[in-house]
Formats: sequence, structure tokens, C-alpha cells
Amino acid sequence: MNRRKALKRTGLLAGATVMAPSLFSLFQACKEEKRVDWQPEFFTQDEAVTIASLLDTILPRTQTPGALDVKADIFIDKVIAHTYDEEGQKSMRADIATFNQQSNKAYGSNFADLNNENKIAFLKEQEANSGKFNPGIWGTTVGDQQPIGFYRSMKSMAIWAYTTSEEIGENVLSYDPVPGVYEPCKPLSEVGNKWSL
Repeated sequence: MNRRKALKRTGLLAGATVMAPSLFSLFQACKEEKRVDWQPEFFTQDEAVTIASLLDTILPRTQTPGALDVKADIFIDKVIAHTYDEEGQKSMRADIATFNQQSNKAYGSNFADLNNENKIAFLKEQEANSGKFNPGIWGTTVGDQQPIGFYRSMKSMAIWAYTTSEEIGENVLSYDPVPGVYEPCKPLSEVGNKWSL
């Protein structure tokens, strides 16, 4: 399955359809950041390199922009800096360190230093050993959500940051800045791409 189909099936993550105004300002701030001059607000330089490498492996540039092209790593840094409490931030640092320890144990290097083949193999192992998101109804999780782990959490954030970026919203997903008439009964085959909000 290619990335475009996977994104269509994944859809917008829970909560991404109803965004707080403060998160819109984070999107705008990311758009204006220059990657050369970027100084993370939360991540250390080493952590930022790990996250950038992880996002680039999950969503690399193909015929469409990759996660780093839309500055998903910068957005995630800002989200953690501005919305995570102290305990959540400590947990994130510990999770990144553990992720790199696991990479070192399995392949002899931190994740960012692995070759592409080993990165993909390592992420397949992480995927197989990660918890799953419970299904949700109207933004509410059904049942008790078990821990999903760092990898799946970061993958979820990467897809959220990617699909809600302006570049992807306007140029990859279907986008109509001035919606037309309301069509309550339209065959799914005529809808096409998932629509950008």
C-alpha cells in the first residue's frame, strides 16, 4: 500500500477535526520557521535529530512532500513545548532515550545513525510491539485505553502534523476554500480524496 492510500485510510486523527485556536498559531509559527535557523523549544539538538529522522522514515518525500518538507518535526516540538505538562515532557525525554537505547541494542547505533534498511526494520519491530489505539466514537475512546508506546504515539503525531499542514491540505488532499452546495447523498466513489478542512 502506498503512503497516499494509507493516509486516506487513516484519515484525520481524533481531535484533529476540532482544533483549538492556539494550535492554529503553532501551525503558522512552523510555516515561518527556517529549518537552517531552527532552534527547538523543547527538544535537545540530539532529540530533534532523532525525531526528524523518525518522521522522515515514516513519511519520506516521494511524489508528494515528506514530513520534514512540511516541518512536522518543528510543529511536534512546539506542541510538546506548549501543551505538555512537566510530567509529560519528562516522559517524552525518557521515551526518546529508550527508543535510541533499543536501536543501539538491536543495530548498534542511535536511530538517526542507522542506514535506511535498518531504520525500516527497526520500525517494523516497533510497530509489531506497540499497543493499538482503541476505536472511538465522536472523539471518545471506547473502553480503557492501554499504553500505546512512544513509536505509535509519535507516528500518530506525525500523521496528524502532516495531514493538517497547509501544504498537504491545499495541494495533496482535496481542498475547496469556498465550499459549494450541500450534497447529503453523494456516492463515495465520487468524493475522491479525503477532504482537507
